[in-house]
Amino acid sequence: MTYLAIFWAGVILVIYTYAFFPMLILLRGRLLERPFAKSDHTPSVSVIIAAYNEEAHIGNRIENLLGQDYPRDRIQILVASDGSSDRTEEIVDSYADRGVQLIAGPRRGKGQTLNAAVEHATGDILVFSDANTHFLPDALRALVRPFADAGVGGVAGNQVYERDTEGSESASGERAYWNFDRLMKEAQSRAGSVTSATGAIYAIRRAFYHPAPDYTPDDFSISVGVIAEGTRLVFAADAIALEPVAASSDAEFARKVRYITQGLYAVRLNRALLNPFRFGFYAFQLAWHKILRRVMALPLLAILAVSPWLWKHGLGYQLVVAGQVAFYGLVVIGFALERVRPKSWKLPALAFYFFMVNAAALIALVNNFRGRHVLLWTPSREPESGKPSP
Repeated sequence: MTYLAIFWAGVILVIYTYAFFPMLILLRGRLLERPFAKSDHTPSVSVIIAAYNEEAHIGNRIENLLGQDYPRDRIQILVASDGSSDRTEEIVDSYADRGVQLIAGPRRGKGQTLNAAVEHATGDILVFSDANTHFLPDALRALVRPFADAGVGGVAGNQVYERDTEGSESASGERAYWNFDRLMKEAQSRAGSVTSATGAIYAIRRAFYHPAPDYTPDDFSISVGVIAEGTRLVFAADAIALEPVAASSDAEFARKVRYITQGLYAVRLNRALLNPFRFGFYAFQLAWHKILRRVMALPLLAILAVSPWLWKHGLGYQLVVAGQVAFYGLVVIGFALERVRPKSWKLPALAFYFFMVNAAALIALVNNFRGRHVLLWTPSREPESGKPSP
């Protein structure tokens, strides 16, 4: 294959992944709307939190859930400890007189910990969240409204990063990514189903729960189960969960390597969802979100490798080389700013975040190729300030 063929194959893949398919999702959301019913009803819900050494957050998390604008007798709160070695279990147990249940177990991974908690769940709706997340007061009400539609099997809530937190240099890039992801979810939900939910806030009908397999991200594995059941996974933009940004880019990089490694393995386990004859547009959507976006490091590296050899072919190729030099220069600046932590500069932060995500995906691809899986988890985000702010 000639350098020109490699170059243009890479360019076409990059344009399709980062421009064409997102535009197709937005267009489909406008032209092929499938409304779903909503109602301010209050089904019984079981809120499930998996926690590992979360003594710094778990008390505030429980208080946040107890303060939800939702009938208290319709909420069951389950906190499952994944072999915590700090005061997490002691703190949770102190809320027993307020109806909070502790499910204590050995260190076994988040999926098995959630599976154990679900065995104790009594609600018609299962709500999953993280130990360091903060629901806005009406988040539960907003999350369950779409379940008024019998065709809805799951609801993905709206993860929003806290304001007024400095976080790492990659924090600006991460916020930009989630703003883009939110736009995609809104369009996907209008025309069908979102690809999957985020672990900060999502819910499914109890009848559609399938145990999360080992070595997979629980939010993906559990939420796509409703798609496999033939129902919709929709987005509730008004069900807001505040999340702290990563305390450091190193911690966020490690989390992404773990999550993408698990995610690629989960797609293999759920490869039946990639069948367009059964799941229609969702199959292409899943392939784009969980496969194409994860392998973009390969065409990007190919373009980087061959484009200097095409310099003599004209101004267009020379501009591509210059653009890559400028981009990777911004990555270096972003990396340097991460070390000195001044006020974030958006362009270097975005470039650094984009590079970090693709580097993490490349390592995850190698992990999957070598059959290396990740089971245990350690929370990698720490709040940068006191109370979360809307």
